[in-house]
Amino acid sequence: MSAGRHDAAVHVDDVTVRFGAVEALRKAQIQVEKGELFTLLGPSGCGKTTLLRAVAGFNEVAQGRICFDGRDVTRTPPWSREIGFVFQNYALWPTKTVFENVAYGLRVRKVPMPEIRERVARVLALVELERTAQQYPGELSGGMQQRAALARALVIDPPVLLLDEPLSNLDAKLRVSLRRQIRQLQGQLGLTTIYVTHDQEEALDISDRVAVMKDGEIVQVDTPRGVYDRPQTTFVADFIGKACFILGRAAGEGRFQLRDGREIEVPLVGDVALDRVACAFIRPEDVTVVEPGAGHLDATVTEVSYLGNISRATVRLADGQMLTVETRVPPDEHALVGLRFPRLMVFDTTPQNS
Repeated sequence: MSAGRHDAAVHVDDVTVRFGAVEALRKAQIQVEKGELFTLLGPSGCGKTTLLRAVAGFNEVAQGRICFDGRDVTRTPPWSREIGFVFQNYALWPTKTVFENVAYGLRVRKVPMPEIRERVARVLALVELERTAQQYPGELSGGMQQRAALARALVIDPPVLLLDEPLSNLDAKLRVSLRRQIRQLQGQLGLTTIYVTHDQEEALDISDRVAVMKDGEIVQVDTPRGVYDRPQTTFVADFIGKACFILGRAAGEGRFQLRDGREIEVPLVGDVALDRVACAFIRPEDVTVVEPGAGHLDATVTEVSYLGNISRATVRLADGQMLTVETRVPPDEHALVGLRFPRLMVFDTTPQNS
């Protein structure tokens, strides 16, 4: 926004947040680099918004610390952290115009009115709302309200921008369009940004890195490609995209034994003790459907869904396990097919107890 803005790296060091007897966040640790778009991703109730609000100063930290560029802000009140925050419901004042909503943070900081007018005009142009300055939030579409809330967060030149599910109230098509606008704007401004969402596609599309959360803990931090291609737990594998899991045992030397005793020979990725109950994982799009007997396993097609660019088939293995595969050429229902795997990733936990 301006030459005077100082973007900050954010360091969350073993932060725990409690609400009464409930530990909503346990020993969270992340390092967000300057200019990075870092996403907190997970299902409802996993602690992602709790962590975001702790960074903002809205949630009290029971233990651990939060630093901006090495400066400990753990006990610093929210208004002194100078962060920009975009709420899920936008939190625009319905009785104030767009100009007044966006200018509010500058008025509180006692910025002179000529500078307020200049900065509000500049940020409204940035989010393509310059013609709405004298309109009220109720006169705007949902997407325009979202951009007005973003403008209000940006106008104070924050060192850190925090967004809490900013697109969850919009329809699917608009969400795709606006998430790209947010990403382009963030990149253009070089803003250090922490973004919360439960939408896996959204996180993969716009993030530099992603922290996947479950039950108040961070279970993996990686690039979008890393969490998709190299999940570290069955929870991450199952939550990010679609997953095929095959229960059995690691038999050693590239062999995996199914529950009915059959073994398949295929490259295995992962460190699992031999003969321990294990779970093999592969993405549905990585399974090749071939003629019976020509793959690693045969399976019976139980259901086929045509999705336009692909067909998604549910297949049953001889031991009763069900898998989902995706293919360009739809197999016939009830047909016997072969399944070929380029590799299998093995875990020493099953999806239910990961």
